[in-house]
Amino acid sequence: MPVAERPPVRPAAPATVGPRALTVSHWEADGTEPVLDTTVAGVLQAAAAQSPDTVALVRGVADPAHRRRWSYAELAAAQAQAAAALASSFAEGERVAVWAPSRWESLVLTYAAAAARLVLVPLHPALRPDEVRYALDHCQAAGVFHAEEYRGVPLGTTLAAVATQLPALRSVTSLDDWDEFCAAGAGHDAARPPPDPDDVAQIVYTSGTTGTPKGAMLTHRGMTNAARFGARRFGIEPGDVYIDTMPLFHVGGQVVALQICQSRATAVLLEAFDPGLVLELVETERATLTAGVPTMLLALIEHGDFTRRDLSSLRSVSSGGSVVPPELVRHIEAALGVRAAIVFGQTEASGFISQTRLDDGADDKARTLGAPLPGVDARVVGPLTRAVVPVGEVGELEVRGPNVMRGYHRDPAASAAAIDTDGWLRTGDLVTMDRRGYLCFAGRSKEVIVTGGENVYPAEVEAALVAHPDVALAAVIGLPDARWGETVGAVLQPVAGAAPSAAQMARWARDRLAAYKVPRRWAVVPGLPLTASGKIQKYRLAEDLFPPGAVDDEDGS
Repeated sequence: MPVAERPPVRPAAPATVGPRALTVSHWEADGTEPVLDTTVAGVLQAAAAQSPDTVALVRGVADPAHRRRWSYAELAAAQAQAAAALASSFAEGERVAVWAPSRWESLVLTYAAAAARLVLVPLHPALRPDEVRYALDHCQAAGVFHAEEYRGVPLGTTLAAVATQLPALRSVTSLDDWDEFCAAGAGHDAARPPPDPDDVAQIVYTSGTTGTPKGAMLTHRGMTNAARFGARRFGIEPGDVYIDTMPLFHVGGQVVALQICQSRATAVLLEAFDPGLVLELVETERATLTAGVPTMLLALIEHGDFTRRDLSSLRSVSSGGSVVPPELVRHIEAALGVRAAIVFGQTEASGFISQTRLDDGADDKARTLGAPLPGVDARVVGPLTRAVVPVGEVGELEVRGPNVMRGYHRDPAASAAAIDTDGWLRTGDLVTMDRRGYLCFAGRSKEVIVTGGENVYPAEVEAALVAHPDVALAAVIGLPDARWGETVGAVLQPVAGAAPSAAQMARWARDRLAAYKVPRRWAVVPGLPLTASGKIQKYRLAEDLFPPGAVDDEDGS
């Protein structure tokens, strides 16, 4: 029956404090759910052994005639064939990048690279030439697999242009030639030992506060256990059908795929988010679960097909990627007739730190980030002493556990600054912790803008803007936005005699930055406000130049 006809969801009872009531903001994992010695390669092989005939993957494309399906046995066979081809081309431990949207070949590469004992490097297909060249050079990629185009941008042509600047790069393969690549490895002896759980499985790039992206080295153990613990709290069960909107070029998309696999559920994989397609797939595939950042979920509810589709199979929805407004949580549960879960994490922690429970009360889902996942120690510390603060006091969140990255690739200084000698990761997020261990977001101690689930670091955008000959100084700030959570704003101080326009600067930025990093709101001022030490007073810019209710000067698309 249509979702509008369903009875309202019965409110869940509020979560209780329980026997572990805290007095200081330090949550210790109790070990009741053990951390397993699992790997990205092994979880698919285990699923194929235990549930060979269960549908593992559906290609979620608009044309039903092209919705190919793979059982777990078939997906494992595709993994083995691709792993043999990879082993014939690359030595153990080499980095292999994939620059594409969430194609089914990308998912096979996730498992096959692990089986071949390679390190996978997922790259956002919206990256501009200089951005992708930097990432490939920094990780010293030996190979890259790519889509031919993304949103009209010719990725293959771009790679051909930058490949001459990448001495380590030996192989560039279009995913359109995937079958030929795999066939070329037929007969190759791919009998490599399985990866160790503590080997690096992936390097996932996250923009840095210094303006250059950093590659977080995530282990097999960290990614698979974070996925398994998150799946259990979300209630994923064998036989569930999960409309997977989370892109594989994000850590969240990689870990959601591992959640589905370890739960013996079915992934309906979308190459790109399309609200109308998601609604149609929920109906036709009888989907039970889906996920999305707040902007995605709003797009579903606001779509013209929302009341025309039968969404009665949908049971639960997960959201995160940015702070989810309380009113949106309530709106999602009421409009979709589901139970919602809120996920909080970051790339350096395999995408998962804390999560609400499906039976948490409405207030907890609306106000908190949930409690830390099993296996994760968490504490809130003061900014100067780094001492644990009392319950309810704001401080910086630090976490420790198997989900924490090994460090940043080829950046020991940044690694040492991020992770102390006892293994605690400084997240840069300001939170409070209550007596139950539930976290509440209070802000950020480091500069990062989260817009529509994407992380944007101002220093990277500022570096691109000041490279324009008409710009002397640039300040990039996050501005509140009802749909995106935050939007990117830029304030420019021009060189003497110059008058850069918003449209001109947006075009400049789009040529150098992924679209989601391009400022949507612009201001040009004769001089930026500075402190006595010469730092830009960014808080004054937001207050003075971008009052609430102001419209965007440039959409940045």
